[in-house]
Amino acid sequence: MAKDKGPRRPRAETPKGFRDYFGAEVTERKAMLDKIAAVYHRYGFDPLETSAVETVEALGKFLPDVDRPNDGVFAWQEEDSDWLALRYDLTAPLARVAAQYRNDLPTPYRRYAMGPVWRNEKPGPGRFRQFYQCDADTVGSGSVAADAEICAMLADALEEVGIPRGDYVVRVNNRKVLNGVMEVAGVLDPADPSKFEHERGIVMRAIDKIDRLGDAGVRALIGAGRMDDSGDYTKGAGLSDSQADVVLGFMSARRDTGAETVARLRELAGGSAVGTEGVDELEKIAELLDAQGYGPDRIVIDPAVVRGLGYYTGPVFEAELTFEILDEKGRPRQFGSVAGGGRYDDLVKRFTGQSVPATGVSIGVDRLLAALHAKGRVQADTRGPVVVTVMDRDRMADYQKMATELRQAGIRAEVYLGNPKNFGNQLKYADKRNSPVAVIQGGDEAERGVVQLKDLFLGAKIAAEASHEEWKSQPAQTEVPRADLVTEVRRLLGTA
Repeated sequence: MAKDKGPRRPRAETPKGFRDYFGAEVTERKAMLDKIAAVYHRYGFDPLETSAVETVEALGKFLPDVDRPNDGVFAWQEEDSDWLALRYDLTAPLARVAAQYRNDLPTPYRRYAMGPVWRNEKPGPGRFRQFYQCDADTVGSGSVAADAEICAMLADALEEVGIPRGDYVVRVNNRKVLNGVMEVAGVLDPADPSKFEHERGIVMRAIDKIDRLGDAGVRALIGAGRMDDSGDYTKGAGLSDSQADVVLGFMSARRDTGAETVARLRELAGGSAVGTEGVDELEKIAELLDAQGYGPDRIVIDPAVVRGLGYYTGPVFEAELTFEILDEKGRPRQFGSVAGGGRYDDLVKRFTGQSVPATGVSIGVDRLLAALHAKGRVQADTRGPVVVTVMDRDRMADYQKMATELRQAGIRAEVYLGNPKNFGNQLKYADKRNSPVAVIQGGDEAERGVVQLKDLFLGAKIAAEASHEEWKSQPAQTEVPRADLVTEVRRLLGTA
């Protein structure tokens, strides 16, 4: 008879599409977000923390016509109550907060939020179901000064975390200008917005692919249609060559200066009231930014910004890193976009029935951190703690006192709490902790009133690179008076 093995042990593995973050990664991300938060705070924005869980009704965007409304979100139903879901972004909770507390919050309401969000989507390489977002938004102001401020704040945040001027550019466009171009091209009727809706959808999707398809590919898609390399045919929007010229002219309208770009856009969209309004907004944003010293070396008017134009209602902005990195095949390429945003009026209207203007930006936390790694500009101190080793179990109080003195001096420190019998294991532990210094005091050192300080980073470097003679002339372990413990550790850490 087979033995009953009991319940199956659970597998120790992360769920598909999720990952764990350890010490250095968490420290680096927090240091970067703290710097961004400091910039937002200087601009007068207040922090906001909302629940990770919202009602599916409040999330809104993911309400499909099915029995279980969990398409795109992780959702569940409370017993005889609402469907709940993990938030998929930080904007939907903001909409709910702005509506729920509209009588208590100042108008405009300026907030920033940072935290994890969850998407119930198919995971892939570098694509996880849980990731961090970092948003800043102004709710309740229709002034383009709010949009200009977001752009300036974004530029400042990038420089604060270590992306120098010249390695990034914030590019600004406007959905209204594109609407005006569509009107001039004959695929938007202001009197009947539903007319040509199908054709406009094709045009919007096509221009969003210009980086991949180029002018010729986009022209084919907004014209008769396009056949790709595999032989698949995509039916086009049916625009004539002259109509296509207007749309593509919009995409390539950027000139050497903001004023010249605005003038060219006015030519293209000048026959449309909404297009002229959009050009006026871009001109005003350029003037506001120029007056504050944000010139074209930091922020530019660029009609080629097309991501999000289907969602945003006015100004649209994108932060792009312009330096080169090597891809997985060793080929140079530009790093690309790390942040995006724009004006999305009617944010709160779904809750209150009243139109509420809003504008904001979202920084891709993981992408920006990857960019800082690529340039060697991660500024977080990821060193482990100073480890006070244990040479004599009976003197644990002495070792704890050393650690306490270091901590009171602002130095990260811990006492080794494993089995101290094998001293080599204590140093292996310190190496795994990425500890910069080990403090050693046996009975002999205690009697003489000294401690041994082992510079673990220098020791590793000497072991890997130095000759025997160099090793003897540069010992990684020094003896110092016990009274000078804090001073000498500070010196080794470079914080003296």
